[in-house]
Amino acid sequence: MVQLKGMTWNHSRGFVPMVATSQRFEELHEGVTINWDKRSLQEFADAPIQKLVEHYDLLVIDHPWAGYAAASGALVDFNEALPRDYMNDQAEHTVGASHRSYSFNGKQTALAIDAATPVASWREDVLERNDAQAPETWQEVLALARKGLVAVPGIPIDSLMNFYTFCIALGETPFLSEDEVVGADTAYAALDALRELASLCDPVVFGWNPIRMYEAMTQRDDLAYCPFAYGYSNYAKPGYGQRTLNFGDAPRFGTGGERLRTTLGGTGIAVSSVSPHRDIAVAYAAYAASPETQRTLYAECGGQPGHRSAWLSESLNAASGAYFSRTLPALDRAYVRPRYNGYLLFQDGAGYQVQACLKREMSPQAALAEMNRLYRESLRKGADRE
Repeated sequence: MVQLKGMTWNHSRGFVPMVATSQRFEELHEGVTINWDKRSLQEFADAPIQKLVEHYDLLVIDHPWAGYAAASGALVDFNEALPRDYMNDQAEHTVGASHRSYSFNGKQTALAIDAATPVASWREDVLERNDAQAPETWQEVLALARKGLVAVPGIPIDSLMNFYTFCIALGETPFLSEDEVVGADTAYAALDALRELASLCDPVVFGWNPIRMYEAMTQRDDLAYCPFAYGYSNYAKPGYGQRTLNFGDAPRFGTGGERLRTTLGGTGIAVSSVSPHRDIAVAYAAYAASPETQRTLYAECGGQPGHRSAWLSESLNAASGAYFSRTLPALDRAYVRPRYNGYLLFQDGAGYQVQACLKREMSPQAALAEMNRLYRESLRKGADRE
């Protein structure tokens, strides 16, 4: 008997497809058992893989861990563990930069089994009752927010991801300098834009992650629209929530009218380099990330696949109000966060500075100064950047 142990996150999208694909893999491989533990979304973002690899054969991870994994050797390099044809298919049929986001210094630290970026969502019935339509532009978002109909997840990590988005919208990509996260003028303008939106939302949103926001939108009848939150196709499927949500691309911003470029999320499946059953763990990972599994069993059991063929599937789009085809453009242009070894030191702290600024507990100047300090510290403690 071979017993594998895996760790994932505790939402239907993160847990159920892992259990379902593991069950089928067990049926196809006699003598193999795969058991999954799960952790909260926040624990998923925070838990250090250097400890998890000692206890789990399989890990569902976030791509900012790629730098540490490549430097430490904590995770199996799939470029060495899987055939070239398989890896070429993964690269050629990725959703946006999902596959590349787990690659660092030539090492593929995970396979992209899940793809996500912040997208817009709305309740069509609530909009109709308020004689409104889903906004297309940022000014229309603010106008709807003034009616008390808009929500956006405001916990620290989501606030930071939105900060990146608005810096890019204002013409400056973060982290191009090793002295500062972004130029002061850009940072202040991005924070001001986010502060304006936050001032028009119920302060309760500062305790909401995307899941809590979607639960509120599907259970309450006073929230009509969210301009950007990491998409969850589950809530677009009838029967999952009390109400069904519509999803689409992020709104347009600025005089150029371009859509916001949001910050890539999603998850990848990784294998511990110290697993005593590395070969069978790699085989399961390859099965779960394969195009056939991704667009059938994985997606049908609540997963949000990382393989492009699933996002183009007519049956999956028919079952989800065209969630996949309508949000795919946002994923294809999504911004990839830094992944250097040390970046997570910055991410773990900087989100609190952005949130404090949005809550008007800290000035934009003070928030940026602290973010720059954290950034420089993260570079000192990290390895070479890719």
